[in-house]
Amino acid sequence: MQNKKPYTMTDLIEVMSALRDPDGGCPWDLEQSFDTILPYTLEEAYEVADAIDRNNMTELREELGDLLFQSVYHAQMASENGDFDLHDVIHDVTDKMITRHPHVFKDQDAQTAADVDEIWDAQKSKEAKHIGADKSALDGVAKALPSLLRAQKLQKRAAKVGFEWPNTMHVLDKLEEEIAEMRQALTNNDVENQEEELGDILFLLANYGRMLGINAEEAVRKCNQKFEKRFRGIEQDFKDQGVTFSEASLEQMEQSWNKQKKVAS
Repeated sequence: MQNKKPYTMTDLIEVMSALRDPDGGCPWDLEQSFDTILPYTLEEAYEVADAIDRNNMTELREELGDLLFQSVYHAQMASENGDFDLHDVIHDVTDKMITRHPHVFKDQDAQTAADVDEIWDAQKSKEAKHIGADKSALDGVAKALPSLLRAQKLQKRAAKVGFEWPNTMHVLDKLEEEIAEMRQALTNNDVENQEEELGDILFLLANYGRMLGINAEEAVRKCNQKFEKRFRGIEQDFKDQGVTFSEASLEQMEQSWNKQKKVAS
């Protein structure tokens, strides 16, 4: 049996165009807009991350295709509005990558990843000044980012203009201050203030992670995975013992939890 000729980007664009064709297209696709498709775009990005976490190359191949399709989808809708098309998107990102890598495509030197970061940031600043976008050091940090990731990006922008703690010990001192304020909010039974103080603590911890070179979003994601694995282990423990959670004592739960910590270590 002869192998089928591989589909190309052109084929994918044509499929998307057919789905959105008012004359014979898909009714569901024709009803969509940027706002309604956005949740799917975010979901596909997270599914790519999940496949990478599990080192599942088969799923990663599929999820990357789904994420690529999201770009094609948004570009198709923009094309229908006369704004831009996928070819414009490809041109712009190619041009940006060449411009921001003068150490590869021109004669600028970069020996380390830190050198590359410096070149990248300098080029971004130059581009922002050129288009008059830098009204604030914080401009351009997308609001739709996961909160911890956005917190670190805002903090990084602020640090670049000198708004930064002298060292990590100062952050820990501030953390103790914020915890004291949380205790006071709990004493006052002030729910609104408790939410505010919790936000301050999380924001501060994200900053602490940034100063240590730790991606806070990744750290919490890995912690979630660890908790899920251990909790499922406890469930299996109790199932093997014929015990339900409602029947188990706190002591039994703690014993099983500690057992799972040793298993996972």
